[in-house]
Amino acid sequence: MTYKQPESPRTTLLSLLVAVTFFMENLDATVITTAIPQMAKDFAVNPVALNVGISAYLLAVAVGIPMSGWLAERFGARTVFSCAILIFTLASVMCGISYSLPMFTLSRILQGIGGAMMVPVGRMVVLRVTEKKDMVKTIAFITWPGLIAPVLGPPLGGVIVTYGHWPWIFWLNIPLGILAMMATVYLVPQFKAEQLRPFDARGFVLTATACTALIIALEYLGQMHLNVGLPLLLLGIFCSVLVYRHSFSHPQPLLPFSALTISTFRNAVVGGSLFRASINAVPFLLPLLFQLGFGWSAAQAGVMVLWVFAGNLAMKPATTWLMKRWGFRQVLMINGI
Repeated sequence: MTYKQPESPRTTLLSLLVAVTFFMENLDATVITTAIPQMAKDFAVNPVALNVGISAYLLAVAVGIPMSGWLAERFGARTVFSCAILIFTLASVMCGISYSLPMFTLSRILQGIGGAMMVPVGRMVVLRVTEKKDMVKTIAFITWPGLIAPVLGPPLGGVIVTYGHWPWIFWLNIPLGILAMMATVYLVPQFKAEQLRPFDARGFVLTATACTALIIALEYLGQMHLNVGLPLLLLGIFCSVLVYRHSFSHPQPLLPFSALTISTFRNAVVGGSLFRASINAVPFLLPLLFQLGFGWSAAQAGVMVLWVFAGNLAMKPATTWLMKRWGFRQVLMINGI
């Protein structure tokens, strides 16, 4: 891709724009947790059944992310980024007007498709216009709003559900989405590939099948439906192996697993995935425990979950200094313990 290095103020504004979309995505993922019992009551389903809405969103993100880079190369980063924000905003409206669990699930899938293109493409654009010496600072700048969103999400969702109605949780995205689309026109460069690589259709089908089968399998296994969960789990593992082998035989695979031969990248992906799986489970499990197990109100549960993310946010300013002072390995080992 060819591009012109933007001036520093524009790069900062571009980073801020991507940070806002990251905030939207993370807020939407966490603000729903305290509303699950009330939404389940309105949909006339068991609260645990609302897991499908969360899983559907994650499924759409998992399937859509591999396509985001190719779409940006084909149609331009600005076009894909603005369309992603539009899809995410419209899907938020649909979530708010949902009257049943199936409609809510479909809306969450559409929202996941928008999120799958929105944040990855935005990060790609920022990293392409950022000098190497400013990389850590820029990534931290983008990440900060993503950490603030989980802090605000649970108490905000709790207050809305306790003193209002849950659809407003999703309608909060509307003004942010409109402002982000307006800013995209002026700030996001229209990156395009000079030589468009062919779309890896087989790789996409195998990846989509693997992700779909694995996520649905975990959903069924979590409900102890072994007769459905185990076959889907085996299918997901089988397709994952095929995706891995395909990536080394295809000249330009959708998911280049060859990047995992770089030890630092491989360790970051494997270790980071396990880390995130454990950390991201906390904001979904605690509100259910507080409301269904302890009988607290949504507002009380949201305030209690806030302190988990407040600790996360309070630690953020020290992370860069700690890594420079003690090194990645020691910091990660002590943090893991």
